[in-house]
Amino acid sequence: MAKILVTGANGQLGNEMRCLAEEDKKNTFLFTDIQDMDITDLEAVMKYVAGHGIEVIVNCAAYTAVDKAEDNEDTCRKINALAVANLAKAATMNRAKVIHISTDYVYSGVHYKPYSEGDETAPCSVYGVTKLEGERLLFDNCSDAVVLRTSWLYSAYGNNFVKTMIRLGKEREKLSVVFDQIGTPTYAGDLAKAIMIIIDNKTFIPGIYNFSNEGVCSWYDFTKAIHRIAGIRTCEVLPIEGSEYPAKATRPFYSVMNKKKIKETYSVSIPYWENSLVKCINLLMK
Repeated sequence: MAKILVTGANGQLGNEMRCLAEEDKKNTFLFTDIQDMDITDLEAVMKYVAGHGIEVIVNCAAYTAVDKAEDNEDTCRKINALAVANLAKAATMNRAKVIHISTDYVYSGVHYKPYSEGDETAPCSVYGVTKLEGERLLFDNCSDAVVLRTSWLYSAYGNNFVKTMIRLGKEREKLSVVFDQIGTPTYAGDLAKAIMIIIDNKTFIPGIYNFSNEGVCSWYDFTKAIHRIAGIRTCEVLPIEGSEYPAKATRPFYSVMNKKKIKETYSVSIPYWENSLVKCINLLMK
């Protein structure tokens, strides 16, 4: 049995972790968000981790407003990098492990084959830069850590692309979506299950691991699938180039990730993205 702290507990992934924790009879979970513990406050983090005897920290907290980050670099860095260092220091001081969630945005997005964990990182946005800084600060301060790089996260909780496309699909007759940015959607429920597998594994093997659902699509393909599964037939989805979409931050054009490492190391089975999308939309439609 382990005592596990989940930060960013009110977000998409944090809520999925809550669902799995309710079924977990082996471990004890503590869920915090900004109102419970400010992870940018080192003293508060140290006090919480030591006071509750935390053995594993799962950091789901992040600044994820990619375009706003371009104008709020200090705030973004404080949450995505400096706060990660705080958690890492507290973990080391209390001999705890860390599982930290990162992003495909640390890669350049200019390659044509799936990125492996050892490939060069070259983020093209403030968000990506600060997430990469967070990874490095984590390992600088805690050797017993796992980083999970994920992509295009969505769930039945919080605000995300799936919910937005369903809403817009019902409101509009036409919708323009980028077709030349390629990646893989990730259902937060599947990522939460992978985290649980790592927690329960007999051997904790530190390092960086890629995790997304299986398969490949563009944002345009993703939207078409969302509308088809949700039964939206009155909205025409039109493909546009990324250059036609007004965004402040540069997005990777290709951020498909190779998941061989996590599958072999932790025996994680990963569902196809569209199968998981069906599961999530069915939950939303209830």
